[in-house]
Amino acid sequence: MIMDEQEVDFPPVPVMGEGVDWTYGMRREMQEIIPGLFLGPYSAAMKSKLDILVDERITHIVCIRQSIEAHFIRPNFPDRFKYLVLDIADTLTENIIQHFPKIKRFLDDCFATGGKALVHGNAGISRSAALVIAYIMEMYGLSYRRAFFLVQKKRFCINPNEGFAQQLQEYEPIYQARRFLQNGHTSHSQRLKRSLEDTDESMETCDRFT
Repeated sequence: MIMDEQEVDFPPVPVMGEGVDWTYGMRREMQEIIPGLFLGPYSAAMKSKLDILVDERITHIVCIRQSIEAHFIRPNFPDRFKYLVLDIADTLTENIIQHFPKIKRFLDDCFATGGKALVHGNAGISRSAALVIAYIMEMYGLSYRRAFFLVQKKRFCINPNEGFAQQLQEYEPIYQARRFLQNGHTSHSQRLKRSLEDTDESMETCDRFT
């Protein structure tokens, strides 16, 4: 069930100017998607890039890796930045929705204190892009399609795998219903609550078979 946009208040999408003139080499750099939120590859968070991170006033870093990648994708500056490390495989069956609340809390805390965040995986194309898209969807009340193009406008190479894309589309009514209830709306609230509970139970069932 999709809420009417007038029923749920969302902040306006920030204007970040036109899209960048994309070049292949920019895949190895981070880009600012919305004010204070950067998306990029692991190479943007390596020790050699400390000066750039400091110049951009990064305070928080989300490091996304699968356990087998931990030996080369890791937090390089635990004393300089606050990290959130997530174990996510870039596979069609990976449940990425379960990580959306964690990254939202982490980024909300970052921005509430005036910080800036970098979200990175290995290439900055699939896993990290999916998480940034999810955050922007929930932050501004956007559909997956609109959020995808907003992110792609700044980092042209993003390409969440098909499983992630499907989950992001399924997440749209979930976050809208939760926002609707959090705003104190009483109309249809019990029906929405039951729908959310059914969705959560279905997600848990899917987890057992993946």
